Amino acid sequence: MINVGIVGLGWWGKKLAQSIGESSLLCVVRGVETNPDATAGFADTCGFPISADYASVLKDPSVDAVLLATPHSLHGEQIERAAAAKKHVFCEKPLALTRAGAEHAVRLMTSQGLVLGIGHERRWEPAVAQMMEEARSGRLGTLLQMEANSSHDKFVALSGDNWRLSSAEAPAGGMTATAIHLFDIATALFGEGETAYASNATLASSIPNGDSSCALVRYRNGCTAYVSAILATPFISRIALFGSEGWIEIRDKAHLEAFEGSWLTRCAKGGRPAITDVPVARPVLANLEAFARAVEGEGPYPIAPSEMIANAAIMEAIFRSAKEGTAQKVPANSGLV
Repeated sequence: MINVGIVGLGWWGKKLAQSIGESSLLCVVRGVETNPDATAGFADTCGFPISADYASVLKDPSVDAVLLATPHSLHGEQIERAAAAKKHVFCEKPLALTRAGAEHAVRLMTSQGLVLGIGHERRWEPAVAQMMEEARSGRLGTLLQMEANSSHDKFVALSGDNWRLSSAEAPAGGMTATAIHLFDIATALFGEGETAYASNATLASSIPNGDSSCALVRYRNGCTAYVSAILATPFISRIALFGSEGWIEIRDKAHLEAFEGSWLTRCAKGGRPAITDVPVARPVLANLEAFARAVEGEGPYPIAPSEMIANAAIMEAIFRSAKEGTAQKVPANSGLV
């Protein structure tokens, strides 16, 4: 059993706690939240103590790992302090807003022999896992392109001062909220990015950092990924991967917060599309338990640190492109990791 402290008990931090409540591998023993309003009611029923003191959690010998569900700009310092305290870290995405920040986080953790996990639970959705397995097996032939859209209107009702709507904390609208998951999948399949072009605008809401964003990334192997992320339209989640021998499309039935499974459509070269109904799963819990198994030494965490860094580099280029309105080079590997 891995004992964890959850840092940040807002919307998603509570979701992590709820998921861990169903696990036989992890147990939440401490919580950290600096805003008392965020835990009103929750603190009375969650079953673990909550304080505003991160340092006390890091000093607690019963805590094996910390789960960071905090504003993005805080991740770097919080990971640095956790590494110094010899605590494993599971960090919600993005790990960092720049390639250099992600490299620093990875370097800190690996130098201490600690496990670093990241909240890219979409890899554990059965349909996505199946798509990635078929792509890597060669059944889709030469990979060509990925198209995806992950959009919802959950943020429209948020207060304008919410950190998720901040251009500093969450640049380019829905890129850090939903699109980053899709670029994680593309990066796992295609490798390092080369160039990125992004567009971002506020068209149908008062969301200050943009409600309509999209980005096109060209990878060094020549493949491309186009991703749209809208924060002012009803829920849609679609991923389509194209290869020379066929394609696969995934459509989710509901938001991951209350996942209801997916429809997976395959079409092989010379054939016709065939639709499969993929049942409900618990990808958030599956990701957390993969992290727990890595902490226990049962094998490496499935998302490689190099992939975390490569995706952060792509995001950095997207943020810069959305701001400047021109295509941007993806920052290259520094060679330090």
